[in-house]
Amino acid sequence: MPYWARIVGGLFLGVFLGCLARSAGLEWLSAVLGKTGDLFIQLLKLVVPPFVFSAIVASTVALRGLAGAARLAVSTLWWFCVTALLAAGVGIGVGLIGDPGRGAAVTEAGGVPRQGTWMDFLTGIVPVNIVESFAQANILQVVTLAVVAGAAALAVGEAAAPFLVFNQAVFEIVQRVLWWLIWLSPVGTLGLVGHAVATVSPDVISSLGRYALAVNIGSAIVLFVVYPVVFAVTTRLSPLRFFRVAWPAIWQAFITRSSVAALPVTQRAVERLGVPRDYAAFAVPLGATTKMDGCSAISPAVSAIFIAQVSGIHLHLTDYLLIVFIAVVGSVATAGLNGAVVLLTLTVSMLGLPFAALGLLLAVDPLLDMVRTATNVAGQALVPTVVAARAGILGEGAYQTAAADPLAPSQR
Repeated sequence: MPYWARIVGGLFLGVFLGCLARSAGLEWLSAVLGKTGDLFIQLLKLVVPPFVFSAIVASTVALRGLAGAARLAVSTLWWFCVTALLAAGVGIGVGLIGDPGRGAAVTEAGGVPRQGTWMDFLTGIVPVNIVESFAQANILQVVTLAVVAGAAALAVGEAAAPFLVFNQAVFEIVQRVLWWLIWLSPVGTLGLVGHAVATVSPDVISSLGRYALAVNIGSAIVLFVVYPVVFAVTTRLSPLRFFRVAWPAIWQAFITRSSVAALPVTQRAVERLGVPRDYAAFAVPLGATTKMDGCSAISPAVSAIFIAQVSGIHLHLTDYLLIVFIAVVGSVATAGLNGAVVLLTLTVSMLGLPFAALGLLLAVDPLLDMVRTATNVAGQALVPTVVAARAGILGEGAYQTAAADPLAPSQR
């Protein structure tokens, strides 16, 4: 059975069991679904830190053999910023047109502590303890350690050869374990979706429907309009082929709500599209931890407008420019701390908005995170493909014949 068919089967079965648990009051079934989904995510979190570390160390070292490595790295960061800028603009536009705060009321209950400051962001990059960084699955700190270790290995030279051999062995082993977990994705889908259907309150959904709709519409515009236009204009290739091959990774992100959990599928898709493996191994893990258009651009923009509207605060042009600035340069904070909540609290604190209204938004955050994360992963696959095409290193033959199923044998 094709990968997508098994995932869809898990989705529909999860919806059915969630509805059954909700309508029949079967709390045990809801608990089993929740534990099934949690166990799947736990397994992914267990394997992902060593995968990211070994992949980035290997790719950092491999870049020395890739022509124009520094130019590719700079170009990757540039396109990360460009697409984040476009996503933030879409978020502001949707927020202003959709008027999500109309009819909502702020309550004091559900406020969140002030967190996500610039100092939290900066100090979150540097590990305090190496073991703790891996144990807590702090991916941003793991990325920092990996980049430093890779650069040091390059500087040391031959003396680092045993370490690099060991690192490559770890990468191959952990990657195989990750692919075993990918085979279990339908089971994870069943549990995650079923538990959400069984537990999310209809009252919460209806009270914040306009806000949720605005975030989802903004994400959909970026995913299905902005990205295809950017891809077609910059590469002169068919965006339909890109989405066909990248769709399993986008779907994996939608279900797991984690860019890092979808990382192996994303990297396989990018390689199938013709991106050189050495460059893909560098750009995709980097994007999975820093490239968050849905969480760091669209959602904070709409959320800030929503909070301002329900609080009776008028935002000025400088406030919107600040939102864009945070979206472009602050997305890396989403990897090191608490996901989209950090960028949201950072945006709210920088704009001086009241924190009491955040409780309203956090109630529906899990519902939004699926579409946001899917948008994140689409951008993480898009940028390396665009950079490779513009640099002339994209294998167009591989692009035109790329297989969509991530579990099929690789062509490379």
